[in-house]
Amino acid sequence: MQTKLRKGKIEIDFEKCKGCKYCILTCPKGCIELSTNFNSSGYYPAYFSNPDECIGCAMCAVVCPDIAIEVYLEE
Repeated sequence: MQTKLRKGKIEIDFEKCKGCKYCILTCPKGCIELSTNFNSSGYYPAYFSNPDECIGCAMCAVVCPDIAIEVYLEE
């Protein structure tokens, strides 16, 4: 019997994110990186860089102090 892994998807609000890196440090699959582009507030926000590895654990959203991350589980 094969175990089916969960597939997740996250959305990061580019304008809310202040680039604190908490989500990057927390993600067990390394799915998030810092952008090389500024947002309108002058921060380098995080972005969803590796969607194929996301398991939808939501740890990134839990640690985000700016409430800039939403997590979705795909069927």
